[in-house]
Amino acid sequence: MTNQQASTASDTPVTLIGLGPMGIVLGHALVDAGHPVTVWNRTPGKADALVAKGAHRADTVAEAVAASPVTLLCLNDYTTSYAILDGAEEALAGRALVNLNSGTPKEAAEAAAWAERLGIAYLDGAIMVPPTLIGKPGSVLLYSGPRDVFDQHRTALDTLGDSRFLGTDPGLAVLYNTALLEMMYTTMNGWLHATALVGSSGVKPTEFAELAFGWFVPTVLSNEGFLAGAVDLDKAAYPGDLGTLEMNLNALDHITKTSEEQGIRADQPRLLRTIAERGIALGHAKDNYYALLEVFKRPEVAG
Repeated sequence: MTNQQASTASDTPVTLIGLGPMGIVLGHALVDAGHPVTVWNRTPGKADALVAKGAHRADTVAEAVAASPVTLLCLNDYTTSYAILDGAEEALAGRALVNLNSGTPKEAAEAAAWAERLGIAYLDGAIMVPPTLIGKPGSVLLYSGPRDVFDQHRTALDTLGDSRFLGTDPGLAVLYNTALLEMMYTTMNGWLHATALVGSSGVKPTEFAELAFGWFVPTVLSNEGFLAGAVDLDKAAYPGDLGTLEMNLNALDHITKTSEEQGIRADQPRLLRTIAERGIALGHAKDNYYALLEVFKRPEVAG
């Protein structure tokens, strides 16, 4: 059976390297879906539960990658990947490697070039959910690289979640991952700072959460509003009819001063205020808040 034929079957052999908390869950999802799974980990004992379910534990990395048409890497970073695969390059030649490590777009591009030199079909990927959601509705994994490699091994990849192909640029998956994580952290920081702010007057987090997430987020920060705003961002159009950046700067100043008055750290709202001031300095005072995209696109005004 050729690699192409094998990859269209639900029992495609898959090799998994790296059995940390995420790797273990990936392995169980693959085994449970009926894929013959070969695993390798620097600490062999971490594979015990998977082996008990039918997975094969390889003694070496070369043996592991030779067992399947596609190998999934779930390691800490790209540097670790190179170290782990050192000596197994010949076994990987002519096979597919899907890298689910974290890193930067530059590192992803370098890994793709490394794989091309060695005759390895390469996809870069990013896991966008915690281990508890792997293989369940709502899980999303991002991939970028050659479309034919993605299509050839999609059956196995779909076992893990909703597979989203982003494009042929190998750095796109990790770039999306970084951007979405930034959204996550800034959103969490906003929630935590706001909770500290109202907490300075004795309001409990659970009490504040009812208003914040029961009404404010779904109504004021609605998906529909952001999707509509994205259309304007595509056009670089920032109409200030319903609110200008100048007006928002006033609000940000009030948040900063209130934080200071309440004895809450104000460095976060100060930064937001500074960014808005930069937008106004660029001539966007009468545009809406989305005009700050122009500040983020121009690093020379960020210092």
